[in-house]
Amino acid sequence: MPLVNEEKTSNVSLIECGKLNWVYIEKPTMQDVEYLAQRFNFHLLNLDDVLSRVQRPKIDEYPDHLFIVLHFPVFNKENRVTTPSEVDIFIGETYVVTIHKSGDLKPLAKFFNECHVDEGICSAYMSRSSGFLLYHILDRLVNYCFPILDKVVDNAEKLEDLIFARPVPETVHEIMMIRRDLISFRRVIHPQVSVVEMLEKEEYPFLKEDQDIYFGDIADHIRKIWDGLEDCKEVVDGLADTSNWLTSHRIQEVMRILTIVMAIMAPATLLASIYGMNIRLPGGEEQVPNLWPLVIILLIMLGIAVAMLWFFRRRHWI
Repeated sequence: MPLVNEEKTSNVSLIECGKLNWVYIEKPTMQDVEYLAQRFNFHLLNLDDVLSRVQRPKIDEYPDHLFIVLHFPVFNKENRVTTPSEVDIFIGETYVVTIHKSGDLKPLAKFFNECHVDEGICSAYMSRSSGFLLYHILDRLVNYCFPILDKVVDNAEKLEDLIFARPVPETVHEIMMIRRDLISFRRVIHPQVSVVEMLEKEEYPFLKEDQDIYFGDIADHIRKIWDGLEDCKEVVDGLADTSNWLTSHRIQEVMRILTIVMAIMAPATLLASIYGMNIRLPGGEEQVPNLWPLVIILLIMLGIAVAMLWFFRRRHWI
């Protein structure tokens, strides 16, 4: 049975299983960085990167270890947008150090807790090599992306019904929210592709695993997520174009109806304006009221309106 211990120094947790150590740090402080500097031979610039706010995904190679920076998506329910969460990883032949800055990647914390609590799980994942442990850490984090991708795809599918059922302002707002989330998700995933492909193609002897098999599987999952985001982007862009077309069509319909109404009202308005002038006209002021001129004018107005409606109908304008 493997020996499983835990060591607590500030935010540092440590699991020892045979010759392999897993150092887990959540929300690192200066004290945690000093602990790493004393225990390991890490470059000072990499230790500074651990405390910096945001680092671009990358791999820094050294003779006896790698420094890996990766980002994984986390969905913010309040703002309805996917945000990046950074994970810094040091990996050597006998250790794996994972540093998570914000503490919101549940799969990583859950995996570490499983290895700490269950000696069988610890032995299964930590008794082979650091590369094998790294593969399973990345596998769990990448698999965590798929439910978030499914949520984005579901929102895109629901968008089609919203476009035809909801008022225009609500539809436009929903499209903008989904597009913002999709853009943010793509910005998180895209840089990871090249980093994981480096793990797949490059040879790192201290990992002691078939990198093209294990990390090739991770790379395939990342590419699958990226392809899903590309397909979703095309769908959302198409639905946005459809929404713009429907909005333009509705405006044209409103303008067409208003134009027809104004065209029908124009002759009546013209006659009313003529007889509203301050000059003597047929049927004007008389001593005895005579309704015939008014009746005649109204009949003329009605006849013109009916004739214009017939003309518009004949030309298939209405």
